[in-house]
Amino acid sequence: MGQQNSLTPRLVVARADEAIAFYQTVFGAKLVERFADDSGHVVHAALEVGGNAFSLTGEKKDWHNVSPASLGGSPVILQLVVNDVDALAERLAAAGAEEIFPVADQFYGHREGRFRDPFGHYWIVTTIVEQLSPEEITRRMSGS
Repeated sequence: MGQQNSLTPRLVVARADEAIAFYQTVFGAKLVERFADDSGHVVHAALEVGGNAFSLTGEKKDWHNVSPASLGGSPVILQLVVNDVDALAERLAAAGAEEIFPVADQFYGHREGRFRDPFGHYWIVTTIVEQLSPEEITRRMSGS
């Protein structure tokens, strides 16, 4: 029996247990598993949001696990599609996330905004309001 291919984003965070609590509170994430060493350093935590898995690990520079805070930012943006982006945006702001772009309707049929969580990771949060063809998106993008 072979393994299925899969892709699971792993976030490096400076305060792993705080990050787990944040993602549970804001995204309704379910903690699937958490492993810490004898010092309490979170080596691995698996979470699930709406059937989608992601994991995190605590920052440990000698393992080359460096958080966005230590790097001065993150080049990665995660996108989370939900049924009510406005409610999620309120929870993000209330929990200390920084609004980068406010939630607004976009020409490509999404209502979305961008936030930086307290651990330095960027999230585009989205509700799909219209299913558009590539041709319609291109037409709207060109303004015709």
